[in-house]
Order: sequence, then structure tokens, then C-alpha cells
Amino acid sequence: MPLSSIYLAAIPFAIWFYLLLARGSFWKVQEDDTVPNQLENWPPVIAIVPARNESETIARVVSALIKQDYPGEFSIIIVNDHSEDATSALALQAAEESGATNRVLIHAAAPLPPGWTGKLWALNEGVSLAAKKTPAFYWFTDADIVHAPDTLRRIVFRAERDSLDLTSLMVLLQAKTLPERFLIPPFLYFFLMLYPPRWTADPKSRTAGAAGGCILLRRAALDRIGGLAAIRNQVIDDCALARAVKKSSGKIWMGLTRASVSLREYRTFAEIRDMIARTAFAQLRHSLILLVATLAGLFATFWLAWILFLTENDPAWIMASTAISIMTTTFLLTVSFYGLSPLWSFTLPLAAAFYAYATCLSAARHYLGRGAQWKGRSQAQKRIRNS
Repeated sequence: MPLSSIYLAAIPFAIWFYLLLARGSFWKVQEDDTVPNQLENWPPVIAIVPARNESETIARVVSALIKQDYPGEFSIIIVNDHSEDATSALALQAAEESGATNRVLIHAAAPLPPGWTGKLWALNEGVSLAAKKTPAFYWFTDADIVHAPDTLRRIVFRAERDSLDLTSLMVLLQAKTLPERFLIPPFLYFFLMLYPPRWTADPKSRTAGAAGGCILLRRAALDRIGGLAAIRNQVIDDCALARAVKKSSGKIWMGLTRASVSLREYRTFAEIRDMIARTAFAQLRHSLILLVATLAGLFATFWLAWILFLTENDPAWIMASTAISIMTTTFLLTVSFYGLSPLWSFTLPLAAAFYAYATCLSAARHYLGRGAQWKGRSQAQKRIRNS
């Protein structure tokens, strides 16, 4: 056997042993098990929901927020982000049917100013309104997520118990259609690989991850970083916010939950492709060098071991098969988290190829001036890219 084959096999072998033993055990996919006890004083919280063309989900979202069994003062601001459908009317109707119009404010966002991404501007509008009531926490949550009734109580309890400035939960994404089953578990796996929760919670680590669908942010922490204006041009706003808070010596934490569920469905591969492409090149800081490095890394991590497994003999075959075993076994825990057949754990290399394609598409769209497209609006405008 050529010595070069052994050297090649050593690459994925070393990569997967590193991911298994030294990447913050990201692959364990541990669900949040917080049991909230009674607090002496439950701090006031205001939920802020940016909503753009969410007529299919907004009523269920508002109803679930109203049903939060939070013992403290709690109100909701729905920021209508220039919707072209009945988002505002349906949100108001849900509040009226729940008898909670006194706790739900529906606000029309002002025109998007230069230098801001749409979601962050909508959140900022909500913060400006909420700040008048001086809440202790802002709860940023999306207009397509339904939370269990105890969600707010659990994250506030954890934030107060652990003195957290930012507390985030990654909610359960849909994995029902074929495209979802193929690509959503890898999405979670890759995200946790990039932002291991243990590293996120470690004050000594620079890693700072958050899930934008459910972020509880201490008002004092937001003031300390200079408000949302400090990250106003960020496409990956949740992780940018986590970095800013952590950089200001704030404590952050990110967990997973099945109790809060995303209502967004992806019926086609193109829909998931566009979801990935919206932020993938921004994740690489719009760098072609990082894009090439990422593609090379994907090849070495997810495909090289399979090539050697199918074409080589011992000892390269043994090292390649060991890398594949680690890859498949660690991904199996994510597959099981979604309640899918274990056979899906063998599809990770194919999913990685799809993500590589979507990342290249993200770069192409960026240079064509159509980067970060979301609901008919480009988040990565030229003024943002050149900032």
C-alpha cells in the first residue's frame, strides 16, 4: 500500500478523534432539563416578536405567548416588519380572543434605515418601546415559534439562578418532510459543532452561540454593549449578539429544547437551500479564502474517509472505517433527538455536500448583490457589505 494512502487516511482519522474528544462534546445533544423553583421576585419581562409576512403562524404564536404561566409582570410587543399580508390583523384577533389586548401591543415598524438588517431594526423598534417600561429582561422570539407554557418561567429561573446576561434555547425544528429529515438534523449537528454549548457557557472561551428564535436578554447587558445598534448590520444576528454580550464580560448560555417548536415547514430542498444560503457566506465573513478552506475542510472531514474506505486496504481502510464509525455514531444522537430512523445517520456526507453547494450559492448571490435574501428583502445590502 502506498504510504500516501496512510497519510491521507490519517487526516479524517485525526479530525474525528478531535471532534469526538476535544470539541466540547457538542454531539451529545443534551436537552435542557431546568426545573424552575420559586423565586422571591420574578423580574418583569417584555417579549418582542419581529413579524414579517407571518399570517400562517402569528395567531398560534401570540396565543402561546399569552398562555405563558409566568408569575411576574409580562407583556408582548409584536413588531410588524412591513408585512404584505394580514399579520397585524391576525395578531390582534388572537389577542382579542384570548382577552389579553391589555398585554399585547402591535407596532408598525418605521422604514428600514441605512446600515440595519430588517430583523434587527424590528427588534430595535420593540426595544425602544419596551424600554419605557424598564423591564429587567427582553425576550426575543420569532413569529413562527410556539413555546410551551413554562418556557419563560424556565429561562428566567435559569438566568436568575446562574446570573446570566443572555439565555438562549434552540427550539425543535420540523423534520417531517423528506427534505427536512435529510437536512434539518445536520443543521443542528453543524451548528453545535460550530458553537458547542459548553464552550458558549465557558467565560474563558471565545465561542459565543445563540439561537435567535428564543433569546432572553438582560436589559442591563443590552445597555452595556450599546444597544442593538452595536450589531445593526449583522446578518447572523443571534450569534453576533451573543459575542457582543460575552465580549462585554457578560455570562451567556445556550441549550436545546423539544418543548418549544418551530412552525416553519420546508417542503422542498430549494427552501432549505435558500435558508442556508441566506447566512452561509456571512458566516465566512464574505471571504473567498475562507470559502475555499471550508470546502477543503468539508472534503477532508466528511468525504475523504468514505473514498478511502471504498478504495483502500489495511491500514488506511482501518483508519478510514474508524473515522466513519465516529462520524456516524455521533450524528446518530442528533438523528435520535428528532426521532428518526438510525439509517439517517449514514446520510451526513451527502447532507454536507448539499451544505457545500448552498454555501457556494450564498457566495455567488453575495457578489451578484442578492445576498441574504429573506422574504423578498436582501439583508446584505451594499452599504452593509462595505461597512
